[in-house]
Amino acid sequence: MSDISRSKERVEWLRREINRHNYLYYALNSPEISDAEYDELMKGLRKLEEQYPQLITPDSPTQRVGATPLEEFGTVEHPVPMLSLANSFNHEELLEWHKRATKLLGGDGFDFVCELKIDGLAVALTYENGLLVQGATRGDGFKGEDVTQNLRTIKSIPLSVSKNSLRKFEVRGEVYLPKASFRKLNEERAAAGQPLFANPRNAAAGSVRQLDPRITAQRALDIFIYGLGYAEGSIPPTHWETMEHLKSLGFKINPHNAHCTDIEEVESYHQDWVERRERLEYETDGVVVKLNPIALQERLGYVGREPRWAVAYKFPATQATTRLIDIGINVGRTGSLNPYAILEPVNIGGVTVKMATLHNEDDIRRKDIRIGDTVIVQRAGEVIPQIVGPVVSKRTGAEKEFEMPSRCPVCGGKVIRSEGEAMSRCINSSCPAQIFELLKHFVSRGAMDIEGVGESLCAALLDAGLVKDVADIYYLTKEKLLTMERMADKSASNVLTSIERSKNRPLSRVIFALGIRHVGGETAELLARHFKSIDELAKANGEVLLSIPTIGPKIAESILDYFRVESNLNVIEKLRRGGVRLEAEAPKAKGALPLAGLQFVITGRLASMSRQQAEDRVKASGGSAGSSVSRKTNYLVVGEDPGSKLDDARRLGTKLLTEEEFLKLLSRPDSAA
Repeated sequence: MSDISRSKERVEWLRREINRHNYLYYALNSPEISDAEYDELMKGLRKLEEQYPQLITPDSPTQRVGATPLEEFGTVEHPVPMLSLANSFNHEELLEWHKRATKLLGGDGFDFVCELKIDGLAVALTYENGLLVQGATRGDGFKGEDVTQNLRTIKSIPLSVSKNSLRKFEVRGEVYLPKASFRKLNEERAAAGQPLFANPRNAAAGSVRQLDPRITAQRALDIFIYGLGYAEGSIPPTHWETMEHLKSLGFKINPHNAHCTDIEEVESYHQDWVERRERLEYETDGVVVKLNPIALQERLGYVGREPRWAVAYKFPATQATTRLIDIGINVGRTGSLNPYAILEPVNIGGVTVKMATLHNEDDIRRKDIRIGDTVIVQRAGEVIPQIVGPVVSKRTGAEKEFEMPSRCPVCGGKVIRSEGEAMSRCINSSCPAQIFELLKHFVSRGAMDIEGVGESLCAALLDAGLVKDVADIYYLTKEKLLTMERMADKSASNVLTSIERSKNRPLSRVIFALGIRHVGGETAELLARHFKSIDELAKANGEVLLSIPTIGPKIAESILDYFRVESNLNVIEKLRRGGVRLEAEAPKAKGALPLAGLQFVITGRLASMSRQQAEDRVKASGGSAGSSVSRKTNYLVVGEDPGSKLDDARRLGTKLLTEEEFLKLLSRPDSAA
């Protein structure tokens, strides 16, 4: 066999392997090889194609990038129009759509396919004899732009598909930019002084419509195929079977698609994703509901520019525009000055929003947000509303740029901003706002977990002068509490019982509760394992702290700074005199711990305890509690409304526990769990 023949065989094998791994990685999210091994396959293919240019074909994986920039896009006429969908905004409108379709079909029943409506850019991909020959945008529905070269750069779009009965066909899909890629893209644009994209949809559309395909290739775009536009040849009788067939050819189909037998199942699917959509890695604004039988789709046909056989069942709105009246300042427990937006009230998804987060001064500057601007406000799930950006076209010239105050708005103390830090800080350690925020943190569930002492009572205790620092909590008496307004005898007793119970919290919780800057819950646990008491931690020098894994210079310096302040040492002494345990519990024999060596992750709500309490019990029994599921996770404890961790556990084969099974495991006396 000649060299060229051997090379041709090798090239064909490499292409098959690379295409197979692309499908596993981009379509099925189930890679079989490492990135380095994939790179070696690509390197080998490029080397052979450079050596034998005559072996290069349009569908080679090496041809996804490299076309010369275009002067303009050509026009593509869609053989079958890409029409828009009618919208339903509530259950009643969905039922009206269903009623009309049923009536037009003479009362015949039918089933449905439900698909998440991806917030991206609709495109049409045409294949001839298995090869991608054209890609176009939706355009006006009848004519779109020829963006073939750009779409070829998207790795989840197959350049060729396995041979099948369809000589020529067109699939339709939604190109989107994942949330993480969107954030990274905007960070890069901000660093380069370029205007930011308002949302992932705009970023996806702008990326696909680049005249230089090399720019498109840098944008980490992805796609979900949602239907067959037309085909020369026989197709399956239902939409669900059609999607399964396209999946078998190598197209990326959304794994969350669902086959629903009746309209009640459609409603359930929609409601489920109203609650879960924020967990997705991409933006979605509703559910597309389609009649499943193709024959019934054809019978219903179209009305105007909308199909009668499908409807977009939209989610409640998450964005709205309103006016930014002013920018206020909150002072945090570490003295940080945190700007927030004061808005003209606006309804977003059934909730009236009056304030929104602005993160920090740099974020305000980067987004060019000005007082008086019309702004886009976003409310995502239970997250605090945030300002996406200003509507620059509505500016009148009366808007004012924001200036961070040089004096603390609460105490009037000096405000500084250290080099390399995003936050400005009040340096007055006696600032009332800092004490209030620190007290809220100290009594919170993740810290000392003092039930009955919430934000209102914290404020009232400070206002009454009963508490001047966090340690004063342990010197409260019933007589003192009863001097406060609306404090009954039983309430006072409950508060004191909860305070007494908190004295025996684990050392890690005490360290976290102190509010040392940069020391979160996980770092506090790490410190509690290395230092058996607060006194040992207070005496540690920088060298000792930096020898602990994951403790860097910033955290080490914060710890050293904390214990250099005399008032902080006085608080610790007051805690000691108040009866708070400042030493770690003596470790039990390892063999006596029922969960020794086991790693747990918890998802959803537990009925018998909070997540923090569950994790504490795991650790007290010798196990470890993680925040995400990995191959090292032994058990996933599944409560009500579990999140994406459940999907991860099923994919990895992690053992699942109900709450009842988890409680039984905690109560076992042996270590054979």
